Amino acid sequence: MSAPTYDVVAIGNAIVDVLAQSTDAFITEAGMNKGSMALVFSPEEADALYAKMGPGIEASGGSAANTVAGIAALGGKCGFIGQVANDELGQIFAHDIRSVGIDFTTAARDGEPTTARCLIFVTPDGQRTMNTFLGASQFLPETALDREMIAAGAILYLEGYLWDPEEPRAAMRAAIEIARKAGRKVAFTLSDTFCIGRHGGDFRDLMAKGLIDIMFANEAELLALMDTQDFEAAVSAASAQVPTLVVTRGADGAIAVSAGQRVSVGAEPIARVVDTTGAGDLFAAGFLHGQAQGMGLERSLRLGALCAAEIISHYGARAQTDLKALTTQKLG
Repeated sequence: MSAPTYDVVAIGNAIVDVLAQSTDAFITEAGMNKGSMALVFSPEEADALYAKMGPGIEASGGSAANTVAGIAALGGKCGFIGQVANDELGQIFAHDIRSVGIDFTTAARDGEPTTARCLIFVTPDGQRTMNTFLGASQFLPETALDREMIAAGAILYLEGYLWDPEEPRAAMRAAIEIARKAGRKVAFTLSDTFCIGRHGGDFRDLMAKGLIDIMFANEAELLALMDTQDFEAAVSAASAQVPTLVVTRGADGAIAVSAGQRVSVGAEPIARVVDTTGAGDLFAAGFLHGQAQGMGLERSLRLGALCAAEIISHYGARAQTDLKALTTQKLG
């Protein structure tokens, strides 16, 4: 097995986020489920919802893309695979991800649909309610995979959000096989309980077959995946099937279980929660960077907690401070 060129190579939705402040009343009136992610199935519906938004902040996003952007900010070397359309938003996404030092080689797709966008409504308590038009991102074919990049990554990171459409689901299965043959690790994030509702059987099958080395979940996702309301039972059942299980618990911090060792860390205190968009993505960034650099569970968890705290202190899912300097100052 050759030495990896990349710390992490991620496959995920290539999305441009539009964030705007909102109220609880608007969320209720619009029939949204506060704090969740819902799919918008047509560009017309996305346009209608966009027209109702207040002044917005536009920034490239996507769960796995946010994670590798965080790793790059920490000093890691990353690649990203995701489908954009040959349009203005696609050009914005490609420029943004390359500008932070991430290799992005996926060719833009001509024609409809347009590049994916996520309309994010942020309430005063910092909760984000997301409405995502997946657009071109759900048409990532296996032929678009950069096989050399995947084989050269120490860790392949996959997002559950992209498991929904058939074409990228097949591409991710192929990517797992490429990574496995190259002797690399595979990390997977469950993304959202709605993903588990649709594809929990697939996710459990990946675990049972030993195809996931590192699994990320928040508490609600883990309970849904293991079909129980008993947190400890869920941790026990899941950790028996994946070498490393990482579970975030919001203000209660996070845990990791690996090789019989269980480590917990508290949430990093901050003055005020502004926007929780990307908190899980950046937690994964910190943890994966720690693992790629050979850190232990506790240090990797603390790195994740620091990255998540930076993200929720401002709007948007990309760091606005020097993450490398911040984490070095805190952790040494």
